[in-house]
Amino acid sequence: MAFPSAFALIFVLLLLLNVSHCKTLKRDVKALNEIKASLGWRVVYAWVGDDPCGDGDLPPWSGVTCSNQGDYRVVTELEVYAVSIVGPFPTAVTNLLDLTRLDLHNNKLTGPIPPQIGRLRRLRTLNLRWNKLQDVIPPEIGELKQLTHLYLSFNNFKGEIPKEVANLPELRYLYLHENRFTGRIPPELGTLRHLRHLDVGNNHLVGTLRELIRFEGSFPALRNLYLNNNFLTGGIPAQLANLTNLEILYLSYNKMAGFIPSELACIPRLAYLYLDHNQFTGRIPDTFYKHRYLKEMYIEENAFRPGVKPIGVHKLLEVSDAEFLF
Repeated sequence: MAFPSAFALIFVLLLLLNVSHCKTLKRDVKALNEIKASLGWRVVYAWVGDDPCGDGDLPPWSGVTCSNQGDYRVVTELEVYAVSIVGPFPTAVTNLLDLTRLDLHNNKLTGPIPPQIGRLRRLRTLNLRWNKLQDVIPPEIGELKQLTHLYLSFNNFKGEIPKEVANLPELRYLYLHENRFTGRIPPELGTLRHLRHLDVGNNHLVGTLRELIRFEGSFPALRNLYLNNNFLTGGIPAQLANLTNLEILYLSYNKMAGFIPSELACIPRLAYLYLDHNQFTGRIPDTFYKHRYLKEMYIEENAFRPGVKPIGVHKLLEVSDAEFLF
């Protein structure tokens, strides 16, 4: 009666032995060796051997994560950040078709994002913040249907924010601040049903809040809306209160005007409201001062009536790396 169990044990051992000898897909080996050869990254001192997933006694290359797929191993994550990589965005990366995470933040990458980025159909996280990337964002970015996190802040991107970003049905976090974007924020972004965080601060954007939320049911999951340091005009529409999940509304340093609608105080969990350095007038409705969750309301450098007071002590809103990445 011991034979079946012994046979099962041998089968499992053979299976594990087979997995351990899986070869890395040649496509991925070729792509990463091209990257290694062309850019001379500082990380290459830890990139030993020809197989990025490891071979024999050699471990996987630093920052490279691989997974088994049938009889092969494929590269699913590439994280090479804060090592002062210099040069253009490595187009060979777009041949790693099984990537779910690409993190090249805090380097010195230059030039545009290549349109071939649209080939990475399994990508969930794209983090290119803190580089020197430039030019327009290619519309092919809208082909990354599984993307949940998109971080392009602190670069030199220009032109309009492509409306194709609204074609990313799973997108939850969108960071585009500290660039040179112009034009209007695409109202189509409001159709993203899972979007929680939208930051387009510190650009050269124009338009109004009314245009941004013109679609019925816009931004149903949005918690944080950063529009600060742009050239937005117009007032705050009462319909903004329909964003019932909103917790942070950052409108500082624009050219907005008009009265503050009392409906805004009906957003149940609004905690931070920054109105400073605009051209708002009138008074602040008493309901804001009775709001259960409102911790800070900053109002200086406007044209409010005398006696209007802020709430809380103003401080810079910062997002930790933990919040940023997850």
